[in-house]
Amino acid sequence: MTNVSGQLRQQILNLTAQYFDEAFPASEFKPGVTPIPVSGKVIDAADVSAVVESALDAWFTTGRFAEDFERKLARFVGVRSASLVNSGSSANLVALSALTSPKLGDRRLKPGDEVITVAAGFPTTINPIIQNRLIPVFVDVTLPTYEIDVTQLELARSNKTRAIMVAHTLGNAFDLDAVSAFAKKHDLWLIEDCCDALGAKWKGRHVGTFGDIATASFYPAHHITVGEGGAVLTDKPNLQLLIESFRDWGRDCWCDPGKDNTCGKRFEWQQGTLPCGYDHKYIYSHIGYNLKITDMQAALGSSQIMKLPHFVERRNENFRHLFNALEPLQDCLMLPQATPGSDPSWFGFLIGVRESAPFTRQDLVRALEAKKIGTRLLFGGNLLRQPAYEESEYRIVGDLKNTEFIMNNVFWVGVYPGLTAEMLDYLAETMHEFVAIQKTALFKQVVGAATGRLHALDENN
Repeated sequence: MTNVSGQLRQQILNLTAQYFDEAFPASEFKPGVTPIPVSGKVIDAADVSAVVESALDAWFTTGRFAEDFERKLARFVGVRSASLVNSGSSANLVALSALTSPKLGDRRLKPGDEVITVAAGFPTTINPIIQNRLIPVFVDVTLPTYEIDVTQLELARSNKTRAIMVAHTLGNAFDLDAVSAFAKKHDLWLIEDCCDALGAKWKGRHVGTFGDIATASFYPAHHITVGEGGAVLTDKPNLQLLIESFRDWGRDCWCDPGKDNTCGKRFEWQQGTLPCGYDHKYIYSHIGYNLKITDMQAALGSSQIMKLPHFVERRNENFRHLFNALEPLQDCLMLPQATPGSDPSWFGFLIGVRESAPFTRQDLVRALEAKKIGTRLLFGGNLLRQPAYEESEYRIVGDLKNTEFIMNNVFWVGVYPGLTAEMLDYLAETMHEFVAIQKTALFKQVVGAATGRLHALDENN
C-alpha cells in the first residue's frame, strides 16, 4: 500500500465514522409510538468502519478479518478453534454432519442412530438430525427454566442412542453437569447449541466448552451480529478438520483460501480410487457444502465481539429490571428462572400465562403489540405439531406436558442492550394495567353472577 492510498484509506474511515454519527443519531422514546422490539443489532461507528475497511481490501471472501474473528471468538469462549459459517443454522448442520464422517470409525453417526433433543425450541436444532437420516428422540423441558428435563435422559436412551443435541434456551444454560455426565457414561457425542446463549456460563465456565462441538449465531437478533453468520466451536483438532471439510465443499484439503500445499505433499495423495498424485485441493472426503462467511461480515464480528462482555452485562441488567417490575404479577404470570448453576446471558424474557389467569396469552400479546411492544413465541412451540415434521420419524418420551404448555401459554419480550430503562418501565406498566383491568372485569363478572343468583332466590321465595 502506498503512502497516498494509506492516507486515502484513513480519510475514508474517518468520514465513515462521521457519517454514522450524523446518519444515525439517538432518538427520543415516545411511549406507545416508538416501537419496543424484542431484539435488534447494536452497532456503532467503529463497527461500520470495520466493514468499510474490509471492503477497501477488495478481498471479499474469507480472509484476514475472518482469521481475527475466529481467534477472538475461540479465546472468548475458551476453546481451541472457531470455524465461521454463514448462519447459526448452518453451524448446527455442519456440527452434526461432521459426526457422520467415516474418519470417526465406529463412533461415526449412521442413518437410524438416535439423537436426544427437545421439541420446545427452534427448528434448526433438530433439522440436521433429520437431514442426516438420524432419529430425534424428544424429551420434555422443565419450567420455569425452559431447559431439558435431565430426569428423562435415561428413559430416552436406547441401544441406538449415539448423541445429544440441545440448545441453551434464550440465554439460560441447561444442566451441564447432568447432561455431560450422562454423555460420558454412555459414550455419546454432545453438541451444545449456544446460538441464543453466547456469553452464558455454567458454574463459572462458558457454555460451549462442555460438549464435543458447540455452535453460535450472529444474526442481528443475537448477542453480537455480522448480519448473517454463525460459528462451529470445538476443542478437538480432529473434529475441527471435519467441521471445516463439511463447511468447505467436503474437500479433504485443509489449505486456507488463496493458499496451496499446506500439507507439503499436494500431488502425493492416494485416496479412494483416484490416481495417485491427484491434486489434493480437489479430493473430496465428504458430501459437504459451501457455507463460508465473507470477510466483510467477519470484520463486523471482529469489532462486535470486543463489546460482547458489555452486551451480556446490559442484557442481564435489563432482565433483572423486568423481573423486579413484573414480580407482583406472579399470581397470573410465570416468570423465568435461571437453572441452578447457570449464569445466563439472557436473550429474552420468557413469560408464561398461568392456567388460572383471567386472560389468555393471546389476550396479553395483543394488548402489548397494540402499544408497539414487540413479542415473540418460544419459536416453534412444540415442534412436533409443526406441519414440517408430519412425515418425520422420531420417538417421544412421556407426554411433553411442559412443551405443550409452552406452545399454548408462553411468549417472550426483549432485554437486548438497545432497550432503555424507560422502555422497560413502559412495558411493565402496560402489563400491570392490562392485568388490573382483567382482574377487575373478572371481579365484576363474578359479582354480577352472584347478584343474579341472589335475585333469582328472592324471586323464588
